[in-house]
Amino acid sequence: MGYNDLLLSSSMEMESLEDAKKRVKTPNRRKYGPTELRRRLGERHVNMIAFSATVGIGLFLQSGKVIYLIGPGGAVMAYLLIGSVLWSAVASLGEMTAAFPVKGPIIDFPSRFVDESVGFAVGWMAWFAYVIVIATEITAVAQLFNFEFAPDYLKAVGYPEPTLGWHFGQTTSPAVWVGMVLIMILLINLLPVRAYGELEYIFGCFKMTVICGIILFNVVINARSAGTGDNPSRFRYYQSPYGFFSSNTTTASSTQNYVYTSGTGRLIGMWSAINTIFFSVQGFFTVAVTAAENKDLDKDESIKLGTRKISLRVIVLYTLVVFTSGLNVPYDDPNLRDYSINSIRRGEYSAIIIACVRNKVRGWPHFLNAFFIFSALSTGINALYISSRLLHALANIRNVWPEAAWADSFKSRLEKTSDKGVPVAAVFFSWMFGFLGFLAVKPFPAQILGRMAINSTASMLIVYACVCGAFLSFKSRTINGDVDEDIVVTTDNGTFLNRNASDYPYKSHLQWMRAAYGLCACVVLAIFNGWRSFLHPFSFADFVASYISVLIFFVLIAAYHVKDEREWNPLRWSRRATMDISNPVATEETDLSKRKGRLHRANKKQFFCRENAVRILEFIWVWLK
Repeated sequence: MGYNDLLLSSSMEMESLEDAKKRVKTPNRRKYGPTELRRRLGERHVNMIAFSATVGIGLFLQSGKVIYLIGPGGAVMAYLLIGSVLWSAVASLGEMTAAFPVKGPIIDFPSRFVDESVGFAVGWMAWFAYVIVIATEITAVAQLFNFEFAPDYLKAVGYPEPTLGWHFGQTTSPAVWVGMVLIMILLINLLPVRAYGELEYIFGCFKMTVICGIILFNVVINARSAGTGDNPSRFRYYQSPYGFFSSNTTTASSTQNYVYTSGTGRLIGMWSAINTIFFSVQGFFTVAVTAAENKDLDKDESIKLGTRKISLRVIVLYTLVVFTSGLNVPYDDPNLRDYSINSIRRGEYSAIIIACVRNKVRGWPHFLNAFFIFSALSTGINALYISSRLLHALANIRNVWPEAAWADSFKSRLEKTSDKGVPVAAVFFSWMFGFLGFLAVKPFPAQILGRMAINSTASMLIVYACVCGAFLSFKSRTINGDVDEDIVVTTDNGTFLNRNASDYPYKSHLQWMRAAYGLCACVVLAIFNGWRSFLHPFSFADFVASYISVLIFFVLIAAYHVKDEREWNPLRWSRRATMDISNPVATEETDLSKRKGRLHRANKKQFFCRENAVRILEFIWVWLK
């Protein structure tokens, strides 16, 4: 039995005569089975869930380390570079999901277009990555409450107050904050998806507003401080004696520091910066995760717009935050120095807060640290949403699970949803991994947090590489036909999707090249993700954190083939990929110039008129909401 047959058989539900009569009476009301999610999310919910899921502690607590590693100019380049990799990968996923908005798209498409074993392994890797993110964000919250600048540092930079910190956070056990955050994350994820979407829309809008405020704030304090000191330039930290790039890169093992200079130092610094950054942007794929709960896909074009918006918003805002922070903080600031292989430190080591302190701004450091806590909480909430939906999708696929009575019983519990469409069992099971957040009470929470982040990064690099590979295989089942032809066309060589069809939901130009670029970049990053663990003396803990996900991925692939084919020899394993392109979703708007997200004139005879003004406002709102 193939993958699609298994998925179909696991989702079929018997309907009673009474239910059938009710459906006749209310033909426009959709009925859901006891294992189905509810399509209640609109385009604006999808956009902000994806944005809020991406913007966590990575930008705020790791951007300073990136500036230290490669310098302010190099940091901007690194964010643009890793942004282009994720933009390429998520566009590949977005096009396939727009055409086939299935449950668990990152599971379905590698299964359908590469191999079933790869798809199932990718599903488990993505789920594992995001239950780790839950624990990472919770641990970060506990760390952020322990906010305190060293008095010597405040005196050295001329801060007007002798102390700066949260005394209540230093005197309270981290376990208290971990417990409170765990409860909040669970309760919000038990809400009906529409209520959850509305809440995350508010959270996402608040995050975006504050980030824009941080950018403007950095510009203002830079303009205010220009003309003072030995170098009056507004770009003094991008110039000598500092520079666009850092003069050297320092990394450390447990016993010694390694200093790399000139071209080698820049290469190592850039590579280390890119590996650090990936964790802060890995949530791009959230747009596709919402597909099974997304309403009116053919009308709103939510997947297409959400994919483009998340890429544009995150890359632009992240780059501007790093650029403007670099205007106010030198890369050799003592609080930015971080020689450790993997670590995420507290708020006083954030470049954004350091910019306030160095410019003697009161009050704002407290607000920003509180905002970082809110941001980590929101991302933890979204991480549980993502992981629970991935687990629910896996529960609906029979072949993913071992052939045992306990596995069937466990699977049947996970795939059930409440009367509001919430996969409660999947939420609870994924939430339990959040208890790893209690590791924050350990003596070295920054190092533990860093290893959690690098482990999640390694898992998601594998996921994105497989998604790009799936698109390249998917591309072989498409053609660039005529605009007037159907979305599915039959030729002498078989049946294909027509990417030029007027009702084709989402097409990106040269997408196959972007998919190949994303695939190569993710593979290379995954291979060299933990290179610093090999520095003498060898760090076994950092090595495991960096590469255990690769081993698990191949073990899962092998386990599937051994279970299904009863064959231990990999050379005898057969490839199972249905390459199914039947029943794609077509858009209602067939005029390409009038698609959502495109600006077109309502009145082509007169430029300045009310109709065109309304159209411009509608265009702006589409890209803002």
